Amino acid sequence: MKAALKTLAAALALFAMPALADPIRVDGGLIDGKDLGNGVTGWFGVPFAAPPLRDLRWKPPQPVAGWDGVFHADRFAPMCLQPLRSRTMNHYFGNEATSEDCLYLNVWAPTTAQPGAKLPVIVWIYGGGFNVGSASMANYAGDHLASQGVVYVAIAYRVGPMGFLAHPQLTAEGGGHSGNYGLMDQVAALQWVQRNAAAFGGDPANVTVMGQSAGSMSVSLLQMDPQAKGLFARLVGMSGSTHGGIMTPVPLLVAEAQGVKLQQALSAGSIEAMRDLPGDRILAVAAGVPRVPVVIDGQHVTATAQAVFAAHRHSDVPVMVGFTQDERFATLGPATTVTAYEAVIRAAFGDRAAGVLQSYPARTDADVARALVYVMRDMSVGSQMFDWAMDNASNGTQPTYAYVFTRRHPYAAGIAFADHDPATVGAYHTGEVPYFLRNLESLNLFRQTRDWGPADFRLRDTMSAMILSFARTGKPAGNWPAFDPKRPKAMMLGITGGVIDWPNWQALPLLKVPSPETALPGKGAIRPRD
Repeated sequence: MKAALKTLAAALALFAMPALADPIRVDGGLIDGKDLGNGVTGWFGVPFAAPPLRDLRWKPPQPVAGWDGVFHADRFAPMCLQPLRSRTMNHYFGNEATSEDCLYLNVWAPTTAQPGAKLPVIVWIYGGGFNVGSASMANYAGDHLASQGVVYVAIAYRVGPMGFLAHPQLTAEGGGHSGNYGLMDQVAALQWVQRNAAAFGGDPANVTVMGQSAGSMSVSLLQMDPQAKGLFARLVGMSGSTHGGIMTPVPLLVAEAQGVKLQQALSAGSIEAMRDLPGDRILAVAAGVPRVPVVIDGQHVTATAQAVFAAHRHSDVPVMVGFTQDERFATLGPATTVTAYEAVIRAAFGDRAAGVLQSYPARTDADVARALVYVMRDMSVGSQMFDWAMDNASNGTQPTYAYVFTRRHPYAAGIAFADHDPATVGAYHTGEVPYFLRNLESLNLFRQTRDWGPADFRLRDTMSAMILSFARTGKPAGNWPAFDPKRPKAMMLGITGGVIDWPNWQALPLLKVPSPETALPGKGAIRPRD
């Protein structure tokens, strides 16, 4: 009998409510959070704007409505409306609920932090090609960084056609501007952080904004956004910017035309009629209508990155940027022999091909795969991050720091993914995130996909210390020199590390390709891939 009672008590304990934190006041009223039991308190699903529903679909975020009593911020809110992930994808962290009612954020802070403690604040912006992403994914969780003495905030923003639709009627409604509603959500969330960070023990004057992939592109856009000035003290961008040829913002007229094509595909008579349609139907139809998400709207995105930085209209703050060794967003076609590789390069680069082949040589067939990956990387994300580093270092007073992540994850034996080949993917797109955020075990949440070893945990400690130091002081930990446009260097982050020359930096001008809207398949076309 006693054994049975013990078993019952243990089972009930699994479902027991975690201890609630004392209520604190934020925009809208009082909230309480959860004591996570590891020296960290979490507040989940905290509203930072009104739900963008009904007539607020395709409108700028509106102020959050107040509430009576205490709002229990003890569970994650749905992620913004988007397709769900397959259970066999590499980055599968469980299927979350989706909703257009999604403008919420999550906060992690040391349990001992008192209001006004002025801890550094780190704000995370998720990636996903501006089409998917969640502030609640396990690989973006903030408890491990918060346990090191910072306040960590993960923000949500509208994605896909719900967050990035421009249209002539929306432009008329918006006083000459439309599109970029997801970017407006990011700015609104950062404004919320400014008003409320102190309640969690954070310092609103010391906010570091971090993002990866489209989140990193968002960070680069925030640096250019006149509406975001003063909302952050420093920036971290991982594998994405709008300083290159991927998802370069398009003129408003181009984006409006794309929006009209979606309206026609939906057989809707107007924007008001589109607001009456179920969001999942819009998502399904939009999947077949080509559209570049970010638009030069004249309000949040005023010009190209090069023009904004050359005119010194950007936020002049310390910046840390980097990419992974084997990621690429360009497609040149297959090649397995030296002869085929040289033919592919000549077809893509014409009279520049000799220079490209000299800079990215493949002397034997065994060299071809690696050389091709490096060319495709530097055509896309390598050039993007280099151009951002150059623009920031050349047009401001604050330092830039650069990294290259080289660690190939140690995969569990026999593991397979729907979207990811462990045998060939190398140091892949997003591979550095769990090291910087101290979330290695998130990739083993539902099944064993990695066999992390002591070297990985040492690298995690090194890389997270770099982020924490940058958030506290504006300089990453370690002997990390600031980026010099005349002698560009980067910190190599891997099992071995140290300062290196920026890979192939002198060859990058040879790799410039047409914009994604005009590039032809096999001729340097930009194609997203891990």
